[in-house]
Amino acid sequence: MSASIVYFRRIILLCFFILGQFLTLTAQSVEVRNLAVDHLVHTDLQVANGYVSAGSRSSIGEKPLIANKQPVLGWELHGMKQGAVQSAYRILVSDQPDKVDSGNIWDSGKVASKESSNVQYTGKALRPLATYYWSVMVWDTEDVPSAWSAPQTFSTAGQLEEYRTSFYPLLKTNEQPQHLVATGDVNRIDFGKAAFGQLRFTLDVAESGTVVTVRLGEGVNPDGTINRKPAARSIRYAEYEIPLKRGHHTYQVQFRPDKQNTGPRAIHMPDYIGEVLPFRYVEIEGYTGKIEKSAITRATVHYPFDDFAAHFESSDTILNAVWELCKYSIKATSFAGIYVDGDRERIPYEADAYINQLCHYSVDKEFSMARRSHEYLLHNATWPTEWILQSVLMAYNDYLHTGDIRSVNHYYKDLKAKLLLPLRENNGLLSTKNGRQTPELMQSIHYNPKDTIRDIVDWPHTGGFGMLGNGETDGFVFTPYNTVVNAFHYKALMDMSKMAAVLGKTDDATLFLEKAKKTYDAFQSLLWDRRQKAYRDGAATDHASLHANMMALAFGLVPEKHINDVMKFIRSRGMACSVYGSQFLMDAVYDAGDADYALSLLTSQADRSWYNMIRSGSTITMEAWDNKFKPNQDWNHAWGAVPANIIPRKLMGIEPVEPGWKVFRVKPQLGSLEWANIKTPTIKGTIEVSCRQTPEDYRMEINVPANTSAIVELPKKGNKRPKFTINGKSVKATEKTNGSYTLPTLSGGRYAVELFF
Repeated sequence: MSASIVYFRRIILLCFFILGQFLTLTAQSVEVRNLAVDHLVHTDLQVANGYVSAGSRSSIGEKPLIANKQPVLGWELHGMKQGAVQSAYRILVSDQPDKVDSGNIWDSGKVASKESSNVQYTGKALRPLATYYWSVMVWDTEDVPSAWSAPQTFSTAGQLEEYRTSFYPLLKTNEQPQHLVATGDVNRIDFGKAAFGQLRFTLDVAESGTVVTVRLGEGVNPDGTINRKPAARSIRYAEYEIPLKRGHHTYQVQFRPDKQNTGPRAIHMPDYIGEVLPFRYVEIEGYTGKIEKSAITRATVHYPFDDFAAHFESSDTILNAVWELCKYSIKATSFAGIYVDGDRERIPYEADAYINQLCHYSVDKEFSMARRSHEYLLHNATWPTEWILQSVLMAYNDYLHTGDIRSVNHYYKDLKAKLLLPLRENNGLLSTKNGRQTPELMQSIHYNPKDTIRDIVDWPHTGGFGMLGNGETDGFVFTPYNTVVNAFHYKALMDMSKMAAVLGKTDDATLFLEKAKKTYDAFQSLLWDRRQKAYRDGAATDHASLHANMMALAFGLVPEKHINDVMKFIRSRGMACSVYGSQFLMDAVYDAGDADYALSLLTSQADRSWYNMIRSGSTITMEAWDNKFKPNQDWNHAWGAVPANIIPRKLMGIEPVEPGWKVFRVKPQLGSLEWANIKTPTIKGTIEVSCRQTPEDYRMEINVPANTSAIVELPKKGNKRPKFTINGKSVKATEKTNGSYTLPTLSGGRYAVELFF
């Protein structure tokens, strides 16, 4: 063999080696992270007495347990080149940590699929009370493989079922005070923020017999002392006498159970956690020694929460403070593991859960608490008509954000009953006043068959249920055909039609859509007031309230030709609704494209504002705008945290278009903001958007998670068509009738978008 041929072969081999190394490096650059089983990312979590414990998994303590025979698996993709998507995956599941590579329980083989969040397990039957280990690798569109993911662990429940929602145990996090001031024998302690938790402290005394008084509360007086006489059942306050023992000892305050929030309808704290109290401030009186901050601990109780999953910042400092208040409120109020109304009752309600669900999705990649709360309420309904209907809306939100239809399929009969179809009249409107509230209907919606449901509109009603009086209903006149109730009925029908279609229930899907259309037509013929150019509260009254119009607009019941008139009416009413009602007001205003008015509401400093909650001294959102609007309100109520979802969903305009975030929209409505940055979690990964605007240009940077596509809509300014660039290259945009431009669809990757006016 000649030297030239040998040399040539060596060159070829070297080229193949270099190519192989390049492909290996390319493959290694794609990372598979955040493996999830039934949408739980932290399946390896192990808890002892509320605290995360390390070491090998054991039967002692608490841990998330997978209860489904065939759970769904998911993961995130990182490091793919721009525009790349997953083309295939391979999953290995083992029952021994040293056999993960063999997949002795399941080896899926290479499966051609883009799915990365709802892959159903189809291996050998999972055993109860067993631990499994799994890993996944993927291929991109060029058939380049990734490395195997780090193995993840999950454990099964004692009984496996066709469908059951799994969830996390509650956690305790130790926190030390931010401030401690000693005055004589009184030590005043401030933890900086209120939280549901427990208190322990370490003191040293020479002799037994000393008794210290411990006071805990959510609020303080102007002189810095804890408010010992808050309004009845409002701001929390508690006082305990603690006898001290000789020597150096740690004392934990044992909170007395409250009859009102530990009754049969309340969610009780689990034994491994114990009773909790919401408090920020502590006073220890009667101890003359020096107390260090490190000697005082608040064991804060919460559901697992990633503090870094979401972030928002803008050119408006008030808006930033409102965001931080609302984001923290979602974590702080997760203490029960199920969404509850607040500490006063600790009872789940559909309206609270609906807002909490949207907020929780926006601030953490967490779906189990929302689903568990929603499914609990399906069989534990509350009395308001609109809130019964909101169960359907929650089911659709769950499907839209996870892409997982299993819950809807399992509870389909219950969801269908929540439409309240027996209360519909031939005119297409629903009424609770027509004598059709039978025990059978109440049983079908899992409500007390000896009782009836009632319309609520908003809360509180100081005049009583459906009675005139000063309250949060903007003077709403209750009639047999209630505009607000029927707006919810319409939205529930539309959502149920979509879910029925996904399940292949085509007859139901068609039926619900037809009924929705009839309700829509009835809205226009029976409830629209041509003279006022607004929707009346009902067919039998001329009164038009904010609620009738904001609900109609929020749920798509206002024809294009009436939107400007309805918005003019809405603006005339201001914030004439409760913190609960503000969810639908903000949705309506942003959907109508009035970004300036929406921003003015978010950043308002009036009594009816989120800033007023901060000014009042609360660090968790309130049940009402102020104590004067509801004297017995909770200072720890998540339904007041509406901006936690409105800022990502509407101001920054990030919303799913297809279930499971396969396609999402980005339509920022900054109003007068100079700039705003956000990162928000989704089941597919984190979306990041940064916007900056001047009179001359508009700049956006966006990170689109792998395996997703983004539809970007940008604002129109003036009559001159702007120039568009993406990553420095000119592109064409489509002008829409709503005054915006749609860019070419963006696949996974980072993009710099510019508009020059």
